[in-house]
Amino acid sequence: MAKGDPDAGKEKSLVCSACHGQDGNSINPDWPSLAGQHEKYLIQSITSYKNQTRKNAIMYPLAMSLSDQDIEDLAAFYHTQKAISLTYNEDLAKEGESIYRGGTKNGVAACIACHGPNGKGNPGAGYPVLAGQHASYTVIALKEYANGNREAGINNMMQSIAPRMTDKEMTAVAEYIQALGR
Repeated sequence: MAKGDPDAGKEKSLVCSACHGQDGNSINPDWPSLAGQHEKYLIQSITSYKNQTRKNAIMYPLAMSLSDQDIEDLAAFYHTQKAISLTYNEDLAKEGESIYRGGTKNGVAACIACHGPNGKGNPGAGYPVLAGQHASYTVIALKEYANGNREAGINNMMQSIAPRMTDKEMTAVAEYIQALGR
């Protein structure tokens, strides 16, 4: 594949902006913000929608119309955008920080292992940036992993982690992720 062109991606992102915002910062907390996300992760995600290994009734028809170059251009554009900081509940975020950094007693691995101490992910491994993501969207994603409606990349790690989390733990760690900012 050719390298993505952020300028071309900006032009192609007009359709995406209805849900993900003009600069990749979604105003709907149930939809993901894409600003600042790693290109590799965005390419994997959009391609997964396109080939239907990641199910979503809205994303599938949109992704189907994209060429490989379109996907790379969009990923390059969103990667160059700056994520905005969101407000958060300090007490809930503090509770979530202990899970993010240390896991839980019932075998939930610490998020920090894959997503890094500041939630910046690991671009080489394809682990996404979590920092600053809407808490509501993060909870939705965790529940999709837990109930098997969403697959993760490497070894489907999230499908083994999320089912062990309580709703309260999901909510707390999601609030901490939102608090991390980007």
